[in-house]
Amino acid sequence: MSGQENAVRLNELTSGERLGLRVSAMINSPLAQLDRKVLVHRMDTDADHDWESIMELLAGTDGLEMTFCDDGSVFLKWDAPTDDDRVIDRGEDVALVEPEEEEAPF
Repeated sequence: MSGQENAVRLNELTSGERLGLRVSAMINSPLAQLDRKVLVHRMDTDADHDWESIMELLAGTDGLEMTFCDDGSVFLKWDAPTDDDRVIDRGEDVALVEPEEEEAPF
């Protein structure tokens, strides 16, 4: 896929989706995963309703500690996943997931 095609797809995303991707990329960065913490900066272009929606989603995540800073950024910190975090319940089927790398619990 060309850079131009990527730019077109990025423009098709809503502002909330773009914010979600940015926050997800920050959380899943190798350094954040190693330290199990990240500082998420709020940009001037982030709409209030998008930011609040992402913060509500994160607040509902077990094992995630959120500290709101005076400048509008949010410091996220999480514990290493336990064996219980690696169980995915799909109705009657239960499967164990063995991740190759340690990922955030959200």
